[in-house]
Amino acid sequence: MKILKHIEIKLLIGILLFLGLIIGSNKSTAMLHYQTVGTPTGIVTASSLNVRQGPGTNFKSITLVNKNEYVRIFAKIGDWYVIQTDNNYIGAASSNYIRLVYPNNNNNKTSSGNTSSGSTNTTTSQLTSDEQEVFDLINAKRVANGLPVLKTDDELQNVARIKAQDMVDNNYFSHTSPIYGSPFDMIKKFGISYKTAGENIAGNSSNSGAVNAWMNSSGHKANILNSSFNYTGIGVVKSPKYGKVYVQMFMGK
Repeated sequence: MKILKHIEIKLLIGILLFLGLIIGSNKSTAMLHYQTVGTPTGIVTASSLNVRQGPGTNFKSITLVNKNEYVRIFAKIGDWYVIQTDNNYIGAASSNYIRLVYPNNNNNKTSSGNTSSGSTNTTTSQLTSDEQEVFDLINAKRVANGLPVLKTDDELQNVARIKAQDMVDNNYFSHTSPIYGSPFDMIKKFGISYKTAGENIAGNSSNSGAVNAWMNSSGHKANILNSSFNYTGIGVVKSPKYGKVYVQMFMGK
């Protein structure tokens, strides 16, 4: 945990120094104002994209990010995003080549389970009606087995929705995404640290059908009734193949 705190402090210092460089370098002209964005996640659309020391092509390039790579976005300055790359570089990249990724709000029975183990801020996410029903059904199963209810986590919720949409968009059914890798890799790529984590996925025509399929599978049931998990994120996306695709991510911290 101490190591994680040191990394977070180093990242914060890096951001402050970066913003200080931007403001200081523009005193002779006009100070550039930054604005917040509605999501902390972006995906690179160019084949390769320079990450620079400041918001402009006159600033030195410090690293490259590639197409379909995900980055964390802190703010926007003019036509540039202040980002953090997967290898923890902090700099500016053109907003013309980064697409913001927002949580999906879209309102046959196959399923698969996966579990592994490595904290995030805890907030209450706004769930869709489908997600809320699955959330309530899962917690009912936990209570019936003497376990505390799971809480939602905004960042994990965002990841679960993106994974569900990715499965539909790229027409696959697997814990391993062709873009994000394993669920554990994906959680880390979105900047979330954890002690334990797991993922259930399902393709089903109804919310109760998906939960029942999970409870009838030993691996999925073990995730749902795992006492080390205390946070969850749930993504439900319409699917032409299954009716709906379900992703539930679990996390203990």
